[in-house]
Amino acid sequence: MQLQQLAYFVAVAETRHFTHAAERMRVAQPSLSKQIRTLETELGAPLFSRARGNVTLTPAGEALLPLARRMLADAETARREVAELAGLRRGRVRLGATPSLCAGLLADALARFHRDYPGVELLVEESGSRDLVRDLARGQLDLALIILPLQSSDPSLVTEEILRENLVVASPPGRNKPYMRIEDLRGRPLVMFRRGYDLREATLAACRQAGFEPRFAVEGGEMDAVLRFVEAGLGVAVVPSMVLDGRPGLAGTPLAPPGLRRTVALAHRKDVEPTRAAQAFRATLLFYLVEAAHHGSLPQGIELICAD
Repeated sequence: MQLQQLAYFVAVAETRHFTHAAERMRVAQPSLSKQIRTLETELGAPLFSRARGNVTLTPAGEALLPLARRMLADAETARREVAELAGLRRGRVRLGATPSLCAGLLADALARFHRDYPGVELLVEESGSRDLVRDLARGQLDLALIILPLQSSDPSLVTEEILRENLVVASPPGRNKPYMRIEDLRGRPLVMFRRGYDLREATLAACRQAGFEPRFAVEGGEMDAVLRFVEAGLGVAVVPSMVLDGRPGLAGTPLAPPGLRRTVALAHRKDVEPTRAAQAFRATLLFYLVEAAHHGSLPQGIELICAD
């Protein structure tokens, strides 16, 4: 089994077309088809069903696809790790982060890292924690800033708690109370995030623990869309306090004790040592957070847990 064969297999699986896959891989279509047949012979099972011109994965192909993606991602990580040995003049960091962190703390930390390591490529994936955990497990990310606790424990990940942040109720400015209770959201229209966002799960769990099902005015948005919908008066939303900085059209009302808090952690795969570039980014991020905490410049509602 060769990495090139796996790359051809993944290309066909993703395009569902041998000619399009060959174009993507910049190889002649007969050569790609031959390599796929060789792989099928070696594995002892067909990987694709080619009935009537429709290319679909067989059960064997479905089983191989996530493994092939992971093997290719690991091979690319190994290649870049070797390239980084010359003092981090080159390299790549594939970082995942939740939208609230991308809009808040992350930009300044990325700027500092880019200043210190200008030759290292930065790739940022913005998504909910559940999606980021999936991408980490598939080998598509080196590091991810995720929210704990995870909905389901994943023994393949190492998590390092770094921050705690308060959640507040975002609404247009007006006669805002000093604080709100979760029970005060009963019957009020909520603007709700799409599935896969930890904020959605945290809000639903808190409301259900208080004995009611929340009412949605609109659901399915990303962070920017949710905040804009709240500004437009469609409803209120439970969000991290940091995302309201620089938004005069929104006010954040704290939740009454014990309130709602969430923990931000830096995660990576347990079975793969982070690359030197990823380790350098971790060190840069933690140094930035410690410095910001020392100078009192962390956003309101953020508490630094630990950093070395």
